[in-house]
Amino acid sequence: MRIGIFTDSFRPYKSGVVRSIESFSNQLTAMGNDVFVFGPHYPNCEKEDRVFRFISIPAPTQPDFSIAIPFSPKLGKTIKKLDIDIIHVQSPFMLGRLGVKYAKRFKIPLVFTYHTLYDQYVHYVPFAKSISKKFMQKLGKDFCNQCDLVIAPTGIVEDCLKQAGVKTPVINIPTGIEIDEFQDVDSRWLRDYYKYKDDETILLHVGRMGKEKNIPFLLKSFKNILKEEAKARLVIVGGGPEEKNLHSLAEELEISSYVRFTGLLPRKQVINAYAGADIFVFASLTETQGLVLCESKAVGLPVVAIRAFGASEMVDNNVDGFLTEYTMEEFKDKVLLLLTDRELRREMSQKAQKNAEKMSSYNQTKRLLKAYESLIKTEKETYA
Repeated sequence: MRIGIFTDSFRPYKSGVVRSIESFSNQLTAMGNDVFVFGPHYPNCEKEDRVFRFISIPAPTQPDFSIAIPFSPKLGKTIKKLDIDIIHVQSPFMLGRLGVKYAKRFKIPLVFTYHTLYDQYVHYVPFAKSISKKFMQKLGKDFCNQCDLVIAPTGIVEDCLKQAGVKTPVINIPTGIEIDEFQDVDSRWLRDYYKYKDDETILLHVGRMGKEKNIPFLLKSFKNILKEEAKARLVIVGGGPEEKNLHSLAEELEISSYVRFTGLLPRKQVINAYAGADIFVFASLTETQGLVLCESKAVGLPVVAIRAFGASEMVDNNVDGFLTEYTMEEFKDKVLLLLTDRELRREMSQKAQKNAEKMSSYNQTKRLLKAYESLIKTEKETYA
């Protein structure tokens, strides 16, 4: 099968969407399929086989993100030459809409993955924020209804789309993780590199530093945790537009000496950071899946997360972690319980690792491939 992926977000930019594209693409290719990616150009990005880059400009409110100009006089000829069987778009914006246009033109089956609750990200729109939420909700629904199939990363998102008026078939296929990637890890790297003592317990957060990640909640909760567990430490891995503000907040809360902002790390070191921590903490209210939750579990990290959307399906409450209400008191209490009860932490660690194996990228990609094949078969019967 020959698959064309149209995405407004691609490497070297780092995000859950990019991880999802890479995970599925790698597995699809390993299964003998041809994957072609149409994405934005970034300064100094490497030229890659089967990756087509569009002229792009920096986003005004997010300079590390490039916005593709959705135009290429050669695109139609390229799609025909590649003989693409299915087009899979990853957003309802610039290149997503371009993917829709060419899918309709060439009668190619069209799939859309609803990665993001777009109405929760209007803080990146530099104008009309009060209007934007309703507009984004309608935009998302209308875009879904132009497609032949919508992929939702969790069952909760699937239900939300159907309740919002999406008539296109919606199925739940989470992004899987490369289980092998988490086998050969250096569990000492985090402590040795940042010089943490063995009696210090490390709370870890991995993710982009955007407002939607709700990291101020983690910092404020951590201040309260320190009052009862002085040897707790917080490590925040990632970069993003809120990085400077979060540094300032840590100083304002007088906890900066107990919080480590690592910035962006190479993939191998991110995995080593997972392996070297004791508990994964997560406060986002908007994640459609929260891939980092599954990645943390793959190395046996129990999770404390706020019960919301993706987190509520990625964490098995009271089994491999805790889901809390949106209160600092409950969040703090669950973290402290894991910090002080080593036996509980060990039990949850074992269950986390076991549960993560169910989320292998191989198994999820097989499900995606089956959905593709079914869609192509239906399309052929329609035009037969």
